[in-house]
Amino acid sequence: MAVSISDRKGVTKHNIPQGRLVADHGLEGDAHAGSGRQVSLLARESIDKMIALGAAVSPGDFAENITTQGIEVMALPVGAVLKIGEEALLEVTQIGKACHSKGCAIRQQVGDCVMPREGIFVKVIKGGAVQPGDVIEVVSVPGGDTHG
Repeated sequence: MAVSISDRKGVTKHNIPQGRLVADHGLEGDAHAGSGRQVSLLARESIDKMIALGAAVSPGDFAENITTQGIEVMALPVGAVLKIGEEALLEVTQIGKACHSKGCAIRQQVGDCVMPREGIFVKVIKGGAVQPGDVIEVVSVPGGDTHG
């Protein structure tokens, strides 16, 4: 649905028409690249939950790099491998995160935020271009299950 970056941590991200994932680094130009949480993903369905609670939010507002649709990212286990677009491969490293100490602006506005529970973090195994509309495929999950 969207690819988003910001030049500093702790702020919403702005959408870009195309990004480049860099192996062992993250999304080129993003403040989280090179950190332990290289790239973040959040489902559009999670954003829609917040909209239903009255939050005026859109992709990137939860500081996620990639907004997905039609894939339950929070159901993916650590170690699952995803393919995005033609060549990028990502491995799930973390499900959710601790919320900011005082809560983000969204939590303060509507009393809840989905990113700490439903966002996931991945490391880039193989880089490549990513853009809205790219297919995201689950390549493998721990235990040997492989999806076509």
